Amino acid sequence: MLEALFLVCIILTLSVLSFILLAGIAWRKMAGDGIIHVVVLGDAGRSPRMQYHCSSLIKMDYSVELIGYGDSELIKDLRESKQLLFHRLQNIPHFINTLPGLARYILKVLFETLSLLYTVLVWTRKPSHVIVQTPPSVPTLFVITVTCLLRGSKMVVDYHNYGHTILALSLSKDHPLVSFAKWYERFFARFADLNICVSEAMKKDLKHNLRINAIILYDRPPSMFRPTILLKQHELFCRLGIEHAVFRTQEDVQNRENPHSSYTTFTEKSCDGVVTLRRDRPFLLISSTSWTEDEDFSILLLALEIYDQKASTDNTLPKILCVITGKGRLRRYYEGIIAEKNFNAVTIYTLWLSAEDYPLLLGSADLGVCLHKSSSGLDLPMKIVDMFGCGMPVCAIYFNCLHELLRHDHNGMVFHSSEELSCQLEILLKGFPAKNITLTKYRENLSSFQSLRWDHYWNLHILPQISV
Repeated sequence: MLEALFLVCIILTLSVLSFILLAGIAWRKMAGDGIIHVVVLGDAGRSPRMQYHCSSLIKMDYSVELIGYGDSELIKDLRESKQLLFHRLQNIPHFINTLPGLARYILKVLFETLSLLYTVLVWTRKPSHVIVQTPPSVPTLFVITVTCLLRGSKMVVDYHNYGHTILALSLSKDHPLVSFAKWYERFFARFADLNICVSEAMKKDLKHNLRINAIILYDRPPSMFRPTILLKQHELFCRLGIEHAVFRTQEDVQNRENPHSSYTTFTEKSCDGVVTLRRDRPFLLISSTSWTEDEDFSILLLALEIYDQKASTDNTLPKILCVITGKGRLRRYYEGIIAEKNFNAVTIYTLWLSAEDYPLLLGSADLGVCLHKSSSGLDLPMKIVDMFGCGMPVCAIYFNCLHELLRHDHNGMVFHSSEELSCQLEILLKGFPAKNITLTKYRENLSSFQSLRWDHYWNLHILPQISV
């Protein structure tokens, strides 16, 4: 009986391998010109860089097939494009996430491998190129390497960071899985036809550790990230105020019977339709996050506590509304800590915004805070790029290559501790809403950054590589 079962397994295995081999021969004869795949083994709607790749490809008249999870909405350009096919991966079954550590990891990787392999081979057309995001590298690089070899497509790897350094945040640098992930990334790096990375520091590290050459494609904001005009600010705050009370005022409630005037926490619209900023508005502080281990929000919370204490004795320091946007598994943990705080001059509010409202809120804010501390010290935070695109200065926590994007006392400030961030907030907020000389200088210094957008850099560095 066992021998017969074993024989059946061998026959089935050989049949599957034969099918894949024959299909691979047929695929390699097919033309894939004009079709490009973009792969992200994560929530595609929360992967802005990969969405921007899609957008730029579509503008160059390529047919794009995006492969990823569909938990969040894509940007408007992609939702409305007829040149984009979005293949949604099957979400990981809930029972796998309830298993203990090693079993969960192994079954998760196995499920993702089969799901990605099935989606690529069964549901997509042969592409000329596949642009794949890493991390996550496991099992993405393995699957895409195999499918590109079968189909004769070129693999383009976009290094945002290293997968093994992110894994080390939840395990340890010496954990066997981290060592395996490090070897895995080094092994599969050799199969890429083109490598892209996000910083000069990462380019040097890829050359030194993985022995590969990479093109630097700095993150730059698309045109949707820009300062928000007053009318749009007022409309945004009115819209957000329907669900989020921090954006509306008692005056707005009392005047709802008058459709010609309206009020928000930050703006007011008169009967003749003129929108102005309120003199008594709070300072709008913004932080964006994925609520992961590489962002320690206790630093911001302590800084705001220190600020709150000082504001109680210094009437030149304004009230702060700190809005933290984003999704992630640590969100509830930090929301529990925030709920226990007893501030007087500070309000902290967490929410998730649509792809259309997020840039509008950034363009309405006064200052950004970034707590992203790169696990490798080699990647640059996209959130700072978005904020800079909106002309908003940023206070960011220090890490090795941050200077490639943010220059201290030029377009923002760099801090190392809660105490230092609190001091910076005092300097930049003092006297608000009167104009702050330092903040104004930082905004003016961002004009050159705002003039160079994503499409400019993409057309300059990537288009020539995939057009060959």
